[in-house]
Amino acid sequence: MEALEVESASRPQHAVMKLDANQLDPRAIIALARQELAVIQVKAFVSAHLCALLAERAERHGYASYLNVPSVRRIGMAFYETEGREHLVEQYFKEARRHLHDFRSACEPYGSPIDVFRCWLDEIWPYGANLQTLDQRKMFVGLSRMVEAGTTFLAHHDIFSEDAPGRPEAISLQAQFGANVYLQMPETGGALLMWNREIPPAEFDRLRGTEYGLPVEVLGPPDVVVRPDPGDLLIFNSRKMHAVSPGQGKSRLAVSCFVGYRGEQQALTCWS
Repeated sequence: MEALEVESASRPQHAVMKLDANQLDPRAIIALARQELAVIQVKAFVSAHLCALLAERAERHGYASYLNVPSVRRIGMAFYETEGREHLVEQYFKEARRHLHDFRSACEPYGSPIDVFRCWLDEIWPYGANLQTLDQRKMFVGLSRMVEAGTTFLAHHDIFSEDAPGRPEAISLQAQFGANVYLQMPETGGALLMWNREIPPAEFDRLRGTEYGLPVEVLGPPDVVVRPDPGDLLIFNSRKMHAVSPGQGKSRLAVSCFVGYRGEQQALTCWS
């Protein structure tokens, strides 16, 4: 796996835009939606002091395994975990406000990085950025996720219309981005790996079988490798296949959400 990362990292990284928070404007979001970029990397989006504080508080709070991915742990509940089962959908919405409040409380007296990110999107995007709704109910945003040292995060894609089939809110998306704010990184590894190839959901389900994703070796060397520093924000096309290289030393802690894009003259939406 490490050899795979080194091989790919030697390639030109023209698909990655690195900038400071005050440099982001709508053109970068549009370029990402048009697939002219693979990743936007915002350096030092969160201060080193706040990263260390939130990482310590998150680990003290404790992480629980995904309902459908036991090898990955999180604080909060991802809509992906519901798998269309009505009782889990109800659980997700019932707990959404509590999870939002719990994470904000953990950040006090500082602001939540995800709340700051949402405000930041709202400020730069001409049509604003809102919480995603589903059936007129506000979705949760701000999942905190831990990938422990040595864990292989399999290659997968994230597609809202697969998690919420038939729902107009999901079908209307023209593009979907993942957004991760990294609170802690391992000493080595922990890079975001991305492939330009998009695998149709039916083919992906056939290939993965009972697993949530595919071994990275199946896809060959990644087309893009980005290793963030603590405090960095990555925004990337989540419909592309992506994975995480195994880390050594510390666990990899990040706070994440998705961003939905419906065109240049529509509001952005956020959810987890």
